[in-house]
Amino acid sequence: MTSPVFVLPDAMKALQNLHKAIMTVTTVPATTHHLMHLRASQINGCSVCVEMHAREMKEAGEPDEKIWAVGAWRESPRFSDAERAALALAESVTRIADNPDAVPDAVWDAAADVYDEKGLSALLLSIAGINVWNRLNCATRQPSGQKW
Repeated sequence: MTSPVFVLPDAMKALQNLHKAIMTVTTVPATTHHLMHLRASQINGCSVCVEMHAREMKEAGEPDEKIWAVGAWRESPRFSDAERAALALAESVTRIADNPDAVPDAVWDAAADVYDEKGLSALLLSIAGINVWNRLNCATRQPSGQKW
């Protein structure tokens, strides 16, 4: 099937507008969004988004070693405390049904120690957005490597 966002162009516009609104929050670097998007996409098995966000990280100047380490970020010294907080939040929100405490206080508190309310809002909307894309792409078996 064609991606639903191409079948319903207003849906594509809505998702693009959500992304634009998120990116206006300058306290969350674009590379942090790329990290979260890559990690959520790995969890969800979305090859389209894994490739896209790894490429975005590379284009943003992130070293290959950091990109390769995203799946094992807890064991890697390559991530800042702010990135770790964002990655933990991304994992919790992406795996919301896997835990009785969807977002544990420790995960939330670590993110709240680094990000203000606008930053937290941007992180949450960014995580929600990538999960929408992952679900659309996986459900319709979109092939990786295509140009959007």
